[in-house]
Amino acid sequence: MILWLCLCWGFSPSAAQPDSELMARYLEQQLLADYSIVQQVARRVPRQAKFLQRLETRPRMSEFQVRSTIISRYAFTTVSCTMVNSGSEAREAVFEMQIPAAAFISNFTMSIGNKTYYGEVTGKEKKNSTDDKERHKKPPSPTEGRENGYETFKASVFIPRKMQARFILHYEELLQRRLGKYEYTVSIRPQQLVGRLRVEVNILENSGIVSLEVPPLRNSKQKGNGKAEGDVSPPPSTVIGHTKTLAKVTFNPSVVEQTRIARNGILGDFIIRYDVSRELSVGDVQILNGYFVHYFAPTDLPPLPKNVVFVLDSSASMVGTKLKQTKEALFTILQDLRPEDHFNIIGFSNRIKVWQQDRLVPVTPNNIRDAKKYIHNMSPTGGTNINEALQTGAKLLSDYIAQNDIDARSVSLIIFLTDGRPTVGETQSSKILSNTKEAIRDKFCLFTIGIGNDVDHKLLERMALENCGMTRLFQEDEDAASHLKGFYDEIGTPLLSDIRVDYPEDDVEQVTQNFFPNYFNGSEIIIAGKLLNRTSDKLHVEVTASNSKKYILLKTDVAIDLLSKNDIRGVPGLEDGRGDNNYIERAWSYLTIKELLNSRLKSDDSQERDSLMEKAKSMALAYNFVTPFTVLKMKEAGLHSEPPQEEFISPSTDGIGEKVQSLQGHRAPPGIRRGQDKQRIKISKTSADGDPHFVIDFPSSKFSVCFNIDGEPGDILRLVSDHRESGVTVNGQLIGAPAPPNGHKKHRTYFSTITILSNKPKRSYLEITPKRVILDDGERLVLSCGRSAVVRSRSLEVSISAYSNITVTIQDSISFVILIHHYKKPAPYQRNHLGFYISNSKGLSSDSHGLLGQFLSHEVKLLEESLNTSHWEAGQNQREALKANLTNTLKVKGRLVPVVWKQRRIYNGQQEVDCWFAKNNADKLIDGSYKDYLASHPFDTGTSFGTINSL
Repeated sequence: MILWLCLCWGFSPSAAQPDSELMARYLEQQLLADYSIVQQVARRVPRQAKFLQRLETRPRMSEFQVRSTIISRYAFTTVSCTMVNSGSEAREAVFEMQIPAAAFISNFTMSIGNKTYYGEVTGKEKKNSTDDKERHKKPPSPTEGRENGYETFKASVFIPRKMQARFILHYEELLQRRLGKYEYTVSIRPQQLVGRLRVEVNILENSGIVSLEVPPLRNSKQKGNGKAEGDVSPPPSTVIGHTKTLAKVTFNPSVVEQTRIARNGILGDFIIRYDVSRELSVGDVQILNGYFVHYFAPTDLPPLPKNVVFVLDSSASMVGTKLKQTKEALFTILQDLRPEDHFNIIGFSNRIKVWQQDRLVPVTPNNIRDAKKYIHNMSPTGGTNINEALQTGAKLLSDYIAQNDIDARSVSLIIFLTDGRPTVGETQSSKILSNTKEAIRDKFCLFTIGIGNDVDHKLLERMALENCGMTRLFQEDEDAASHLKGFYDEIGTPLLSDIRVDYPEDDVEQVTQNFFPNYFNGSEIIIAGKLLNRTSDKLHVEVTASNSKKYILLKTDVAIDLLSKNDIRGVPGLEDGRGDNNYIERAWSYLTIKELLNSRLKSDDSQERDSLMEKAKSMALAYNFVTPFTVLKMKEAGLHSEPPQEEFISPSTDGIGEKVQSLQGHRAPPGIRRGQDKQRIKISKTSADGDPHFVIDFPSSKFSVCFNIDGEPGDILRLVSDHRESGVTVNGQLIGAPAPPNGHKKHRTYFSTITILSNKPKRSYLEITPKRVILDDGERLVLSCGRSAVVRSRSLEVSISAYSNITVTIQDSISFVILIHHYKKPAPYQRNHLGFYISNSKGLSSDSHGLLGQFLSHEVKLLEESLNTSHWEAGQNQREALKANLTNTLKVKGRLVPVVWKQRRIYNGQQEVDCWFAKNNADKLIDGSYKDYLASHPFDTGTSFGTINSL
């Protein structure tokens, strides 16, 4: 018996298939029956089927099943295939499976008759340099190596007569988020009709599953995204069911249904797309058995401005469809540029042609029109001078950054497109790489695109990898225009720059890359590591980043004891045993190996490359992954399978690199230390909190005054009004609740929203509720009150302490603190609400007004009220004696206000305040009456009674 197994490129030709539905129905009946060889021999079949069987020389596939379990983006996939040789002599059976290039094979098993062969991952012996040189003389064609980011696993075996063979393949991958969705794809190409064909995918996402969709089957030869025009329905026989956190998708077509899809058995790609619930916070941190994985993908952020240079190949080889589709894509991309962006275009062949010399132009209708004309007039001619084109583009962008007052938070990038190899000027890849790196010098990122079969994929990949970008390859027969537009959509909306994720350095070790130059809308940043301190009950996490003109710091403590949440044993639909693995540990190993492969690919130092190879090999052996440095050997038979040759398999751009920002940039310096950033918040007694109860502190007089406002639900109270001088206004909106039993009030009111407005140095506002903070200074930013965060801009800082308080600092001279009151089990008369405290009023003018603001620059005198109502001014040393009288009088701007002695609790009841209480909605204490302080809407900045302005 002869047995061989290999990983190879490409597909073997498909044999002829029956093309009548009648024959398909017959085959379905036969294939669904029990595959007993004796029964097959004895069964009478129609003459047409006998003729077909004589033509068919290969074993028939009786079963093809794929079962996948996706747990928090990490996918375990098992493919099983059964082939039967019903002939009278031994026949060769070929098992082929396209798997994602980013995936790692973790096991393979074959059973032939009563013999079973198990795969074992072992280290690959290093080949000598002579062999390497011979191997490099003829690089394989990309079409032999991968198709649309997939590689072909192939196993071949001779099955004895009247026997069957079973193949079981396991592989694992970490799904990457692209354009706001995770995409899981299974290649269904058995190359013949199958009696039992089934795909089952189970998904568990504790964050919550949203927007689950199953598009039509995608064939590699279809254009664009593979969808039929106007058809968005799932493939026939697809069943979708899901709860908030669990989903199950099955695809189980009959032979007749398979025939309707594709008579040759090449059905296409079965695709599932979904996303998870998320908010702007430190992200989703999951911990299990000493390992953690951290997913960071914030939303609701304004885009950063871009400075982009398009470098486009216009050599003779681009003639025809390639240049036409490139132009179509660029027309659409130019239309999608934002008004705050700047751009330029370079066309290159053997000559370099710059559209706008020595500058980048703003996005205006006229500039977009002229750019389209320039692209339209590009004609294919000459050779391919890649080196000079990149040097010109890098110098153009570098000079623009250096010589212009560009936005400090803008993102600069080069998008480079070619269909070939360097043929003019510098043609050595090593020189082009070093020249490009020297020209860019980490000042911006380079994104590379290759079209066609002749492109130097390795060169494009490494150029992108070394310059914080990513690369994509498209085949000539594909719809390049839609692919190019899709790639630009991934990188066209940068939301954050200079993202750094820190953990206490004495709590974690072996953390994957934690610094990223950019975060693009719809993508995701992933970090993983090991816990050092397993006795701790929490892990502190901090994320710092820049967004437009803001600096953002997000903080939280993640509970480590999360077995009940992250342990998936016993979850319905995940009973196949694959979930018994520590999926977080395997995600960490997956990321770490990918990072080691990327680092080796970038390195020019032979010793460093060897060291990185050994580390990657050691980890791959520990986790049973087939990588460029490990091989799959079959037990007993002593046969082995090797992956594609290491120099031409991509460990980065078709894998984790594409969607996790290419794992580029540099590892951040050592992380945060314990106890860092634990500052006590300093706030005064001057406040409006509770029902609402107002307290005004007069430090120089050494007493406080308090009053209540019995407003109506929906009323908006002007708390601070200094719009004309400092530019600051604070309004608070009331929400109603029933009065407590036996209470004297008809209802209660609380602050549900605090709005802080400022118009200096420019207009901005904050809208705060117990759940979220909206910051809008021309760019809208939404923050959750349930996550600690700090956002800084030139004149404003917002600091959120999760579920506790929010500190707002304006121009370093005005500070407000908003307390968050949350009730776990609120009584009928309780509502989640806010308390407003003034921490620093130095920046407010003496003319500030409002229910609180009018007292910030004015003193109040305390008088004793005798029985005969005579008045005399009391000294400060008599304060204690006056308490005993319980009833006194305040002198406020010439007005006499009767007050009584009371005690109030503030700061969530943590502090008791002695104060003189003014009755009747602060009658005579405040200027005018309560109704004079009602704003017409939350953004009303009126500064005097009866005056209404809006920000």
